[in-house]
Amino acid sequence: MAERLLIVEDESTLRESLKRVFLREGYDVDSAESCETAVRTLEGRTYDLIITDIILPGMSGIELLKKCGEATPEQIVIVMTAYASLETAVEALRAGAYDYIVKPVIHEEIKRIVRNALRERALRSENVLLKKQIGDRYDFDRIVGESKVIKNLITEVKKIADSRSNVLLFGETGTGKELFARAIHYNSSRKDKAFVPINCSAIPENLLESELFGYVKGAFTGAVSSKRGLFEEADGGTVFLDEIGDLTPALQAKLLRVIDDHEIRPLGGIQSKRVDIRFVTATNKDLLNAVKEGRFREDLYFRINVVMLRLPPLRERKEDIIILARHFLDKYAGEIGKNVKFIDDATLKLLMDYPWPGNVRELQNIIERAVLITDGNTISPEHLPEGTADSATFSTESIERVLSIEDYTKEFILHYQSSYGEQKLSDMLGITRKSLWEKRKRWGILRG
Repeated sequence: MAERLLIVEDESTLRESLKRVFLREGYDVDSAESCETAVRTLEGRTYDLIITDIILPGMSGIELLKKCGEATPEQIVIVMTAYASLETAVEALRAGAYDYIVKPVIHEEIKRIVRNALRERALRSENVLLKKQIGDRYDFDRIVGESKVIKNLITEVKKIADSRSNVLLFGETGTGKELFARAIHYNSSRKDKAFVPINCSAIPENLLESELFGYVKGAFTGAVSSKRGLFEEADGGTVFLDEIGDLTPALQAKLLRVIDDHEIRPLGGIQSKRVDIRFVTATNKDLLNAVKEGRFREDLYFRINVVMLRLPPLRERKEDIIILARHFLDKYAGEIGKNVKFIDDATLKLLMDYPWPGNVRELQNIIERAVLITDGNTISPEHLPEGTADSATFSTESIERVLSIEDYTKEFILHYQSSYGEQKLSDMLGITRKSLWEKRKRWGILRG
């Protein structure tokens, strides 16, 4: 469908000339000899772009520009003037004009300005649509679960989503900390600004500071140009710091300064820049214990822990396991294009009995794998990873013995380390190989 233009010009020769130019370019073009006529035309039709003279009999082009801005803020208007004065151009731009052109009008120049304006309008519309789609994806109604514990959590998140308070999300690996961080952002007044997720343990220590704060040209060897940091990119929005317990003491001190002063200073820079950032942080570690042991700053702990939300592990919301499994089945069957519709009863029982050390993320991965490898329309026990049934039995025995999650993890490692390699054992627990190594070291467990 051709883009619509409205040309407002009292000089008939120029008005008709411009109309012919843009009709040849393939646009749908209307014209008006005055702003009053243009206003009546706008009541019955919308336009992608308006070109108007400034000096017109009756209502001026500036007044038309302001009326358009009040009625349709996203309306793009280009103004024409015979007076090449800076004051006229500045007044038009201040009133919301996209650009201005000085008479006599050069056809190639105005065609170029119109093309650029319409391209920018399309990008704006695409960006608005994309943000809406992303926002819809993180609507609270999209969070899957019917258990009381998850409904209570959603109620808490709704209460604090639009506040300025920093939020600390505490939960085991795979419980959906980033999902809830995004839900907080996209249900707040910051939703049209950036959401910047940062995994503090995934970026090498020697690079993390420059990634967060940016740097100026010449700050260090290889800094051939200046670079904006992630904190500056997030100005007006939300920063999600995952695994915040892994920050070094030096970076903890610098983060505290950002939270307190709302300022950042790029590496090598002498000028600070003000930023408006809401911090949502996450950890699966006991930060309070880390504070007592001197590994985490107490003042930073209280700055990020204005609101603390605990995300329940999947074993505490077992009534959601089947709901989630069927949700992931529909999701991956649709994405992969396979006619997999059912999970048989034996498989559902195994899923219910399994301990889910990797929580929702592990369930998601297992269902995706099952959809991939099944040839029929039903997921059966043979489509589950090796050891799932065995560990479900182990889980039942552990629950009967009332083991804590730490003791359970320890016994899990001891029980299965002779049967599985490091990567498989890590995957079954829903942790990284580094975390597995740290647990072995802490508990004095030699490799099987």
